Amino acid sequence: MREIIILTHVITDSVNTGFIPAAQRLGLSVVLLTDNAEAHREYFSQSTLSAYPAAIFSCDVFNPLAVIEAVTRRPQKPAAIFSNSDHLQTSTAIAADYFGLPCKNWHVTYRAKHKAEMRAELQRRGIDGLWYAVVSNKTELEQILDSIPFPCITKPCEGVASQQVSLIYYRTELKTQCAAAWNIHPGQSLLIEEYIEGPLYTLETLGDNERLHVLGGFQVKLSPPPHFIELEASWGTGLTVEQETEVLNIIRNFGIGFGACHTEFVMTGAGPRLIEINYRNIGDYREFMLQDALDIPLFELVLRLYLGESLPHMNFSPGAALIRYFTASSGGRLLYAPEPFFQQVEDIQITFKPLRAIGDMINLTNSNKDYLGVLRGTGLDAQYLCQEMSRIGEQLVWEIDS
Repeated sequence: MREIIILTHVITDSVNTGFIPAAQRLGLSVVLLTDNAEAHREYFSQSTLSAYPAAIFSCDVFNPLAVIEAVTRRPQKPAAIFSNSDHLQTSTAIAADYFGLPCKNWHVTYRAKHKAEMRAELQRRGIDGLWYAVVSNKTELEQILDSIPFPCITKPCEGVASQQVSLIYYRTELKTQCAAAWNIHPGQSLLIEEYIEGPLYTLETLGDNERLHVLGGFQVKLSPPPHFIELEASWGTGLTVEQETEVLNIIRNFGIGFGACHTEFVMTGAGPRLIEINYRNIGDYREFMLQDALDIPLFELVLRLYLGESLPHMNFSPGAALIRYFTASSGGRLLYAPEPFFQQVEDIQITFKPLRAIGDMINLTNSNKDYLGVLRGTGLDAQYLCQEMSRIGEQLVWEIDS
């Protein structure tokens, strides 16, 4: 049986209930490489999932040389090496390239993951002249204070899930924010960049190095500043074909061309401005909603690209899709949480999944890591779907002992 190597860091539904079953439906034996092998083994030993990896091996997956060495120990050359982790795209690309397997360009994966390198590459290509600077200590911050255009955004150069991302209005506020970050991670590289005001959208694409296909995009609702927690996403940007094509041309020029890519951008009066290029499949359960809304085998489509297959011609009539995230308003021990459920009302399908278990300690991070549960739905009528989602969402209650 042909084998696929999947690199993982944390346990995610995207891999466990998305990509592992998809790989097995394609006739592949799944081997997981992870730096959290024991946690993965314990998870799968207690899981009620219908699909399990054939083997789980410990590996420093952040180190491409360690990944290459681990793969050489396998009795056969893998059919594919894959990861959907933000952190592991570059390790995956380097290892796959070493074995002559289909892969992303590792230069591009690194630039996409490292937020300052993304800004630098965009400027090198003359695509976007957004002001930015990188600082890793108090002295470097003091040297650029006079040039910073307030309000500004500060974020870790290699952060994820909106962690430690904040809108800053004043110098003193910026100094405090940076000092707090360095207190936790001394010497951490922080990106300070110009604030782009406007509605947030995403563009979801698949590519086979020859063709870059637009699946569509989301309109995203964020929490009020200064933090940027994603609270809701509705399928369909409402933008013109020309506007979406402009974003597509930007990421193509950046080097995006293989596999899945999830791009976040703000639409301004002067056109689209990129926020992030996440060179992997969209996450936070929107990947499952996207699959349902488009009625496509999304996970299989992604994996087939890594097996060397060309992107098929896809014609679909997307329906309505909406996802809402419920976040903790305070820290403490979780005393009560709703049970998971699936409901179908006429042509509407709504799924609720709790993301924290009763007894869990909640420590607020002012990021997407504060999610308590996620409600997602698909259907044909967007207005009716929104009404049903609101009705059901109002019945969901959590109790936290603060």
